[in-house]
Amino acid sequence: MGNKNAGKTTIILRCLEREESPKPTLALEYTFGRRARRPNTPKDVAHFWELGGGTSLAELIRIPITSHTIRSFAVVLVLDLSKPNELWNTMESLLQVTRNHVNRILTKLEKTNAEVAAEIKQRMWNELPRDHPDCALVDPFPIPLVIIGSKYDIFNEFDSEMRKIISKTLRFVSHYYGASLVFTSKSEALLLKARALINHLAFGYDKSKSVSVDPSKPLFIPAGLDSMSQIGPPPASDSDLGKITANTPLELWKKVFEKTFPPKSFCDLQDTKDPAQDSQYAEYEVDVMRAQKNQTEWQQHLLL
Repeated sequence: MGNKNAGKTTIILRCLEREESPKPTLALEYTFGRRARRPNTPKDVAHFWELGGGTSLAELIRIPITSHTIRSFAVVLVLDLSKPNELWNTMESLLQVTRNHVNRILTKLEKTNAEVAAEIKQRMWNELPRDHPDCALVDPFPIPLVIIGSKYDIFNEFDSEMRKIISKTLRFVSHYYGASLVFTSKSEALLLKARALINHLAFGYDKSKSVSVDPSKPLFIPAGLDSMSQIGPPPASDSDLGKITANTPLELWKKVFEKTFPPKSFCDLQDTKDPAQDSQYAEYEVDVMRAQKNQTEWQQHLLL
């Protein structure tokens, strides 16, 4: 899930090593991949669901995330680094809808299978070492989460101070949610890093232990390998921070971020194209019947 045109389809194709040209995603699309962890062993199957429409179709996450799939489910959030004014709204909207849905499932599971519900809740705390100093400062997402900052090549042309604010904010958000963070672009080397994180979740491959936190380079931070002390305070002066009223650390970071990058007032729904007009879904007989129905409705409207 993530921004429109952020490169979600490209990332999935790269993970599955498919040489195809990406097409625009309509609503919710499904594909799968097979991979063996070791030679001469049975292949595991990973199911990939891609949510189109940015934030406008977020409720569709109820289809793939169910009480039957939740134990092996993970979320990959793709954020377009070239559009910082849309970044926080996209992230907040999609994660909030997903978290609310997952929590509803867990509440039901507690009544029917308390052991599984407890296992899922505990699993997210396992990403942090027990002696990690930030245990009381974070609020792990209820299922595994990877945040991918896409279009790093465009982002890299930004002013260094802008890059620093975006990088620092995404480091905080990722650490707060117990998520992995990686910046990527069309560069093969960066796509391979994103692929490594996703394959860890999808096929159980070993988790990478390399870390890159230098704001002048693409970030790569697997879950649990960052800390609040390394991230530092929100990027604002002490006097500005003193004027901000916030109930939580997340809210404070949001207000600081949106001071530099005011959120755009946009509506994803207005940009959602009518799939009936898309040539890739053309079906002659269906389209003829639809045209006849439209004409009949129009004539009835005139008679009224």
